[in-house]
Amino acid sequence: MKNPIKKLIKDEGYVSIIRTLGCIGDSLSSGEHESTDEQGNKGYNDYYEYSWGQFIARKCGLTARNYSRGGYTAFDFFDRKDFPDMFDKENLCQAYIIALGANDLKRIQKKETYQAFGSLEHAFNAPFEENLKTFVGCYVNLIKKIREHQPKSRIFVVTMPRKKSYDKATNELHRQHAEFLRALPNFFEFIYVIDLNMFSEDYSAKKFVDKYMLGGHMNAIGYKYTADLFITYIDYIIRNNLDDFRQIGFVLKDGVYNHGAKW
Repeated sequence: MKNPIKKLIKDEGYVSIIRTLGCIGDSLSSGEHESTDEQGNKGYNDYYEYSWGQFIARKCGLTARNYSRGGYTAFDFFDRKDFPDMFDKENLCQAYIIALGANDLKRIQKKETYQAFGSLEHAFNAPFEENLKTFVGCYVNLIKKIREHQPKSRIFVVTMPRKKSYDKATNELHRQHAEFLRALPNFFEFIYVIDLNMFSEDYSAKKFVDKYMLGGHMNAIGYKYTADLFITYIDYIIRNNLDDFRQIGFVLKDGVYNHGAKW
C-alpha cells in the first residue's frame, strides 16, 4: 500500500460529501493548548475551535461535533456523563473519527482503570461489565454504542503516530494498539483505519516538534496540519472504497437516520 499522506491535498477532496462528523477523542482531539506560567506550572486548555475537527469543518463545509476531553480514555465514555446528548437523534453523525489510545495506554502501563489490554475475541463474547475492564472491550463497546444509534455510520479509527523516542514497552503497546485497530474492519461494517502508526512522520523529530508542538500537545499549526492529514487520508479511503460511500446521503436525512431509504 502506498503512503496515503505522502502529499497532503490542498482542497477538501471527497470529504465534503460527509455533512456531519463526530470527533471522539482526548486532548489531542480537543485542540488542547499547553501553557506554562511564570512559576513553571503547567496549564491545559481545551480550545475546540482549534481542534482538528473544527479545522476539518471549516475547510470542508461540514458540521463537526466534538466529543472529547483532555485526559479522556475509551473507558470514560461509559464512566462519565459529559456528553449526555451524544446519541440524541439531532446529534447523530454520518461519520465518526475515533482517536483514542494515548491516555488508555498510559493507564495500562500504570495498571490503572484497565486490568489488561484485552482482545477482540474476548470483547465480542464477554458481558458489558466484563468488557469495561479492558481497553479493547471499552473501545469495541463504544463502536457498538454508535452503531446502535446510527447503524450505517462510517467510522474512521486512528492508530498512534510514530515516535522514535518511545521506549521498548511503549512501542510494544503502540504496536498492539495498531494491530487491534487494523483488525476492526474484519468485525464491523464500514470501518476504516487512518494508520498513522504506519505512515506518519516521526512525531518526536526536532523539525516536527519545533513546528507543530507546544509541550506535550500540538500548537494551532499542528492541529491544522492534523486536519489536513485526516482530510487527505479520508479522501484516499473514499476514492478507494467508492461503493461504500455512494449512498452516504441516506445515512442522515434532516438530522435523523433514514430507516425508510432503500440501500
